[in-house]
Amino acid sequence: MIANILFLLLVSGVPYFIFLEKSKIFNSKAIFLLSAFMLLGAIGLSFFMKNDHSEPFVIISFLSAVYSIYRATKTTNFYKLGYYFIFINAPFFLLFEEQGAFYSLSLLVSLLGIYAIASFYEKHYGSANYLYVRGITLATPLVGISITVYLITLGLYPPLPNSLFFLTYIFNAETNALWYLVVITLYFGNFLISMKVLEKSIFGKTNPDIHYVDLDYKDKVTHVTIMAMLVILSFFGIEEILLWVL
Repeated sequence: MIANILFLLLVSGVPYFIFLEKSKIFNSKAIFLLSAFMLLGAIGLSFFMKNDHSEPFVIISFLSAVYSIYRATKTTNFYKLGYYFIFINAPFFLLFEEQGAFYSLSLLVSLLGIYAIASFYEKHYGSANYLYVRGITLATPLVGISITVYLITLGLYPPLPNSLFFLTYIFNAETNALWYLVVITLYFGNFLISMKVLEKSIFGKTNPDIHYVDLDYKDKVTHVTIMAMLVILSFFGIEEILLWVL
């Protein structure tokens, strides 16, 4: 029971929707960092505290995830998008425990990329809002490539690591009606939100009122490092699938 409560509070988004959403102390950037830190803490705890998959707690996190999917479709802020993705995937963590922890770790690396993009937008365009910074495919191709990689990773495209860990764990799981509901909702939620943001952020005509800026050397190093981490995680994901097949 204690483990379930802790994991629910750490990763499900319930504290955010109850306490932090209208907070004047925490802005969206701070909430992103806090949510990521809480998920990292939950990952660590999952190796020491047994979670018995209590259905009421999974259902609560699932309802929070569904609401987070709805909220994610309404935001155009990269920081908010980041912590909504954490809340959306919380039921997966609660269902799969230490196995789900590796998926959550891959999720965190993907969101580290989104955080870097949000900081880049905030620095050069005044906010992490991507609504008016469109047409970057041609204007700033390196930014476009980075956003595309992170979003298709979050959208569970193989052979990127999120999809590989997701598939491995669902293949090895004992299924029931709640399990199917959670997995199907999470898969389509991640995919549809990622594709929606991808379409709204990188395509379209450039905004003549904006001076577009591409990645500098420091930014390139940051994003290459994050992508390298995703590649390494992909190899681990492939290894997990091979172990399951063999």
